[in-house]
Amino acid sequence: MKKHGPICFLFTLILVGFLHPVRAQSDLLPMPQKVSWQNGILDLRQGITLEGDTSGIDRELYLLSEVMKANRIPFSYAKNRSAPRSTVLNLTLNARNMREKKESYRLTISTTGITVAASTKSGLYYGLQTLKQLITAQGTVPFCSIEDEPAFPWRAFLVDVGRNYQPLEMLKEQIDIMAQYKLNVFHFHFTEDIAWRLSSKRYPGLTDSTNMTRWAGQSYTEQEFRELIKYCSDRHITFLPEIDMPGHSAAFHRFFGVDMQSDSGMVFLKELLHEFANTYPGLPYLHIGGDEVKITNPNFMGEMTRYVESLGFKTLGWDPGGNLMPQTIRQLWMGGPKAIEPDGALIYIDSKHLYINHMDPLETVTTLFYRQIGEQKKAHKNLWGATLCVWPDRAVSAPEDMFLQNAAYPAMLTFAERIWQGGGLAGWKANIQPVDQEENLSFSSFEKRLLQHKEKFFKNLPFPYVKHSHITWELIGPFPNEGKLTQAFSIEKQAFDSTIVPTYHITGGTVILRHWWADVIQGVLAQPQTNTTWYARTKIWSDSIGYQPFWIGFGNLSRSYASDSPTKDTWDNLHSAIQVNGKWIEPPIWRQPGLKGNLEKPLLDEGYTFRQPQQIYLNKGWNHVLIKLPMGSFAGRSWDNPNKWMFTFVPYR
Repeated sequence: MKKHGPICFLFTLILVGFLHPVRAQSDLLPMPQKVSWQNGILDLRQGITLEGDTSGIDRELYLLSEVMKANRIPFSYAKNRSAPRSTVLNLTLNARNMREKKESYRLTISTTGITVAASTKSGLYYGLQTLKQLITAQGTVPFCSIEDEPAFPWRAFLVDVGRNYQPLEMLKEQIDIMAQYKLNVFHFHFTEDIAWRLSSKRYPGLTDSTNMTRWAGQSYTEQEFRELIKYCSDRHITFLPEIDMPGHSAAFHRFFGVDMQSDSGMVFLKELLHEFANTYPGLPYLHIGGDEVKITNPNFMGEMTRYVESLGFKTLGWDPGGNLMPQTIRQLWMGGPKAIEPDGALIYIDSKHLYINHMDPLETVTTLFYRQIGEQKKAHKNLWGATLCVWPDRAVSAPEDMFLQNAAYPAMLTFAERIWQGGGLAGWKANIQPVDQEENLSFSSFEKRLLQHKEKFFKNLPFPYVKHSHITWELIGPFPNEGKLTQAFSIEKQAFDSTIVPTYHITGGTVILRHWWADVIQGVLAQPQTNTTWYARTKIWSDSIGYQPFWIGFGNLSRSYASDSPTKDTWDNLHSAIQVNGKWIEPPIWRQPGLKGNLEKPLLDEGYTFRQPQQIYLNKGWNHVLIKLPMGSFAGRSWDNPNKWMFTFVPYR
């Protein structure tokens, strides 16, 4: 690693600003398909005057007014222009040559003003979202010409409130961020074994607190549900409700006293579906679940699908799952990467390896950045797109914990980039990859944009992500430990001896040696072996002497497994360890050490993003970091305590 002093850094900024005066203020996300930057900027501080026909675009005008208000830019219409020197903004609907591209737009900024052109209102909306990102703190925008459209028409985000309730304002916050980053389907999973969380006039006892095993009494009223649907619609987001059937239905069974697949159970379910359709008319889709259940009634899925369709819905279901009908859209959730080919009659939505509750927070951004949707670079008639899912099976102490444990917002932005841009790499990647010249996939370049958005738009929101693409490691091993995870090796006393030749070089603050799912996700180690110990070494530069904060973690406890908490005086249950300048770093004083995994026992401080950063004493200059990574059996103590061989070490700044 090379030191970059403050003088060198300042010179770099000046040079970049001189050579690329526009690019310094053009960090868009998702990056548009085609961008042409011109020299010069447009000053908006005198205000913006809207010209042209504005009939029928109330939602787009509301977004525009909110953007101008947030940036303290005067906004007026041509008939009551407030400032003669204000910038002209023209919104053009039904633009030529764009009629077949429902979500495309053109954005032009020049000396004559700003033009956003699109064939649909959603295209105008997305063009304005891009304009929002271009406005600098100084109230200027760069001259540019942008032609943009999504690679995939289905860009969805799933929230599971069946297991862990989220208040309405928290859901709206997520929908706002979806809209800002051009995601367009809100998948709402509100029925579960734990609770049925939508009120019913016909069966009000269904949402009674006595019928819930977690977050008892917390549900959504009819008015709240209507409000949520409208909130999505106003932001060009399709609301996709999921009523899971016949699995994940223990709450249904507790109240009605019958299995959903029984004759009487199907009668009750049809009554609920009929009430739902009449109460919330106009919704185009209904997700009918179908997964993780034994089908005891072979006629159930067919009969319920036909009934749901008779109510006016097109159906979606999980695959693998029950015996779905051919017309039901398949949402993939299990198995390794497999290309969805453009043939046959079935339509697919990809959610495989898109469950961020299984991912380490930094790994989340890495793997989503490289992820190829359906193993295709863009949509086709059988592949509509993908859904990013947050499934925190484990109980949380507070709804906010889900955003720190699962890195929801960094994930959402990274997913938005990939699914709008298309492309990506075949197969699933766990670690930062070398720059791919063909795809121009530079993780560090994307990370820079991501962190600028964190600074600009997420100052008061949970955004557990820090820069880590600048950290490089040398991995040394393997050392046979014969199953004795605490065994020490001579390298611990001479880790930085120049005669020790590293086996691998890897980049990133989170490094995965072997994944849980090693059969489909390659870690660093080409042939990982049980009962071995590896070491990772690097050097960290500090401009001063004293304590500095770090994120440190091992193992990544999934929020869907019943993972045990680390025992007292250990970093994890593999006896991983970290040494800085020859001194072993004490692990945290855990709040619940040695807690046996239990989905009803919330995680409190087991992950590095939801506890205070570790304070480590650094010398001025270079500091030597050595991480010890023992492994016994890959299987772990039990199926719900799998061993994910990995570590995280990154400065928290």
